[in-house]
Amino acid sequence: MLIEKDFVFDAAHFLPYVPAEHKCRRLHGHTYTVIAAVSGECTKEGWVMDFAEIAEAIQPILKQIDHRLLNAIPGLENPTAENIAHWIYERAKIKLPQLVYITVQEGLSARAIFPQRSHGQ
Repeated sequence: MLIEKDFVFDAAHFLPYVPAEHKCRRLHGHTYTVIAAVSGECTKEGWVMDFAEIAEAIQPILKQIDHRLLNAIPGLENPTAENIAHWIYERAKIKLPQLVYITVQEGLSARAIFPQRSHGQ
């Protein structure tokens, strides 16, 4: 069984390695949606894990980046959606060994998933 829990945070960033004329080179902000996916067998309670346990692992990580300039966070100097997803995953996996992937959605229509999921997963 695979379960997912959504979280939201807001932050500012700029992409330092895109061409100077690219709009993302300028400081701007996003409302990000983070989806944490956990996999496992259903317990006798009928769930993989209490969603509150996922929140306990993810919320302290997001608190570090909520309403911040992401470029100033160690490890996020180039805060693409891909790098943010990887950064969150590496920290969350420590407390959530059943974590399968992290999705970081930037606005309504663009997202990155780490690690990459194969089709059918």
